[in-house]
Amino acid sequence: MNIHFYRGFIVITLLLGSLQISAQQTANTGNHDSIVPVGVIKGLSDADLLETVQRQTFRFFWHYAHPVSGLARERSTAVKADFYWDFINEAEGKPNFSKGTFGSEDCAIGGTGFGIMATIVAVERNWIGRDTALGRLVKIVDFLGKADSYHGIFPHFMNGTTGKTVPFGILDDGADIVETSYLFMGLLSARMYFNEDTPLAVYFRDRVSNLWSVANWNWHTRNNDAMLFWHWSPENGFDMNFPIRGYNECLITYIISASSPTHPIPPDVYFNGWVNSASYLNGKSYYGIKLPLGFELGGPLFFEHYTFLGIDPRGLKDWNTDYLEQVTNHTLINRAYCIDNPKKFKGYSEQCWGLTAGDSYKGYAAHCPQDDRGVIQPTAALSSFPYTPEYSMQALRHFYEKKGDKIWSEYGFTDGFSETHDWYAKSHLAIDQGPIIVMIENYRTGLLWKLFMSCPEIQSGLTKLGFNSPYLKK
Repeated sequence: MNIHFYRGFIVITLLLGSLQISAQQTANTGNHDSIVPVGVIKGLSDADLLETVQRQTFRFFWHYAHPVSGLARERSTAVKADFYWDFINEAEGKPNFSKGTFGSEDCAIGGTGFGIMATIVAVERNWIGRDTALGRLVKIVDFLGKADSYHGIFPHFMNGTTGKTVPFGILDDGADIVETSYLFMGLLSARMYFNEDTPLAVYFRDRVSNLWSVANWNWHTRNNDAMLFWHWSPENGFDMNFPIRGYNECLITYIISASSPTHPIPPDVYFNGWVNSASYLNGKSYYGIKLPLGFELGGPLFFEHYTFLGIDPRGLKDWNTDYLEQVTNHTLINRAYCIDNPKKFKGYSEQCWGLTAGDSYKGYAAHCPQDDRGVIQPTAALSSFPYTPEYSMQALRHFYEKKGDKIWSEYGFTDGFSETHDWYAKSHLAIDQGPIIVMIENYRTGLLWKLFMSCPEIQSGLTKLGFNSPYLKK
């Protein structure tokens, strides 16, 4: 099974301190363009706690966005770092190692897509003004229109000032179709949300549609090889040779690629490349819970987050799978494993669970039952709110009220912690912060699901690939 994970070690300096700011002060943020951080406030209702976590986490995308481009920075601060890609593979693939530097100029294309979706939440919840938010999004699309892209597909990382590609490895110095699919999930959601007839909104929608029309998803079939390939570059072509096989976080990439109005992939690319994979079907039970898709014990939980920031799993079915069952059961298995705690790590419990990719005491890792290092990522349980609301709320209260003095910061929760190793991250990652905001909102109102699933092109792509959903017109 091919799973694309990156490693980036970036140590940040972040003064947490004790923020003596009341909840009432937070609600009154003055100019309406600024979000004031708060410390841990005991005794909040469930609704107020969710609002507090969403709002403070959004500060990463609003106050820490790159000042020139508006793109989401990859991490909260940066140092030189070794990194490597790793993927769990039972049938195919090979590791690729490299070194690089991540700095404050380095922005994440996929993380920017998540941040755009989070910005919609911020407007809807009146944390920032609608016109102010739209101005930020116009800055982003104008910048992307002049930045490096390859047949309309953007790189994984980009310099936020120059728009130049930040290479992710010796061969990965060009297009990244997966990260670009996350970007367009955000852009298309925003195009649906900012639907007014004002000049700025019309301009924004036109810019999104232009970027959308240029992106050549079909190019990544590598001369019609009947599957999608993750990377391409002018210097190295398809030498990365990394086919996107199921089941993992890349379902959205096939859906977006099939939905393109100008350069769509045909359905056989999806069925041959994604479905016809040794790691696609599962059907086994773990802890008495059936897992329809994926490999042993499901893997890291971000598999059930990234695609489903925009794709509503409720009522989504195909020839084999009920996707609400898939996302829910994978989450329940992950939690059950943490409760079972076969490696006897300190701190794991019914309230403290969630294994997914993120920072650890040894750098970035794809934490899951098969690679359990005793590290809990708050994003795992919190981004699962739509699937396991009772259990996710238990975890949220534990993280906030019991661990808040160590992991609650000006940008929400830090990326991870390990009680066994007495290690608490100081870092924040765009791809981990974004899903917290968006998935809590999908739990509360379904806002991003409604927007993205109502997009006509997405409905067309889902239909083409054989999905059934209440959103699809008969």
